[in-house]
Amino acid sequence: MLNKITIYLIGFLAISNILFAQVSASQISSNIVAAKNEVGVILENAYNTDKQTTLALWNWAEVGFKENKSAQLHIQHLKEAGFKVEAGVGGMPTAFVATFGSGKPVIGILAEYDALPGLSQTSSPVKSIIEGKAAGHGCGHDLFGTGSVSAAIAIKQLIAEGKIKGTIKLYGSPAEEGGGGKVYLVRAGLFNDVDAVIHWHPSNKNEVTMKSALAYKSAKFRFYGISAHAAAQPEQGRSALDAVEAMDNMVNMMREHIPQETRIHYVITNGGKAPNVVPDFAEVFYYVRHPKRDKVVEIFDRVVKAAEGAALGTGTSMKYEVIDGTHDLLLNKTLAEVMQPNLEKVGGVIYTEQEKAFAKTMQTSFIGLIPSIDEAAKVFPLKIETSTSGGGSTDVGDVSYMVPTVGLSTATWVPGTPAHSWQAVACGATEIGAKGMLNASKTMAMTAIDLFLQPAFIQKAKEEFQKQKGDYQYKALLGDRIPALSYRD
Repeated sequence: MLNKITIYLIGFLAISNILFAQVSASQISSNIVAAKNEVGVILENAYNTDKQTTLALWNWAEVGFKENKSAQLHIQHLKEAGFKVEAGVGGMPTAFVATFGSGKPVIGILAEYDALPGLSQTSSPVKSIIEGKAAGHGCGHDLFGTGSVSAAIAIKQLIAEGKIKGTIKLYGSPAEEGGGGKVYLVRAGLFNDVDAVIHWHPSNKNEVTMKSALAYKSAKFRFYGISAHAAAQPEQGRSALDAVEAMDNMVNMMREHIPQETRIHYVITNGGKAPNVVPDFAEVFYYVRHPKRDKVVEIFDRVVKAAEGAALGTGTSMKYEVIDGTHDLLLNKTLAEVMQPNLEKVGGVIYTEQEKAFAKTMQTSFIGLIPSIDEAAKVFPLKIETSTSGGGSTDVGDVSYMVPTVGLSTATWVPGTPAHSWQAVACGATEIGAKGMLNASKTMAMTAIDLFLQPAFIQKAKEEFQKQKGDYQYKALLGDRIPALSYRD
């Protein structure tokens, strides 16, 4: 039997362990609060500099794989902050990885900075193009890149001060808009040592991302015919444009016989040069999207068959080049539940009276139901959306199949603004856009702090990730092609 002294000693040790655990938990909580408050101050102090950075990117509006000045400006800021930067990674001159710290955990933050062609616009709330400017930041990647870099620099300062331990990595990923920059970073193994990845995206609302993106695959189909005088000797010619139009007709008829969630889009990028010359070359650029990557492959192969049939029927030849391909987005509820309270703490975007007037003027150009401008100040509750019948695609999807990933959007645009629009471009050069960017930076940095100081979250996120991924072995939808560096030419 145990004597009384032994019993008292066991009880004392048990109580001591409980009290020690409580003190330790309290200390961790106190450290987290202090760290989050500090990054908030760091980011607020960087706000004016960040605004100047995003305006520079907004003015340059460099399209995919041509973001030379944009990438270099981000690299400059990261080097000045003490990061080690490796540029030109993944076979892409405008891609880079910036690293600070050592050891585990390794937390990655994604940055994008490419613009969209054909979206020239001033910062006016009415449509007004800038003469001589061919592109614009219609998806807000000027804000995206700047906000992510700023968040990484804020985390770096805490690591340098010894307040958190581990490694922060900033991934400069070019050509998200159809070039698949992150796919090449994944393929190069640059995420192999990362424990979790954080990202964000400009939007018209504030919410943690819990809706998947569409997987997709794109290609340029090129047809080769025989030129001839279209009036004098048309029988001597074989029209490459006829082949493009025949392909388009067959694909359009195919729409009735594919899953309704599918999205197929195309543009004729070259249809000949003169009506009186039978075109000996024509090109059409196709996107195929579906919620599931295997369905994308299946439907894309049918599009290829349509192209082959069009060439056969018109007496032309055809070659196609896969340009891009991305996975659907693998969601991580564990990480989303870590991020949500941070977004709620940061809050939404509060408009001044001048900004309200700007927003109301812009909303007169919208079609359909127009939300209240007060939605910019609202943080939407965490909601898992199972429907994937609409929406866009992102190369973040490929990252999400390699490492647990979480993202959010903030209201950098007037409520109701569609992405890829002149309205989105206009908002990017305003205080509305900058304030939304600051909120995203704070939320990402605070989420990173939770992961650095509470590694149990990372372990739980990895367990969820493995369960979702199952035995699937990642394979890039764009195959083994090298980066399509000239896809915007």
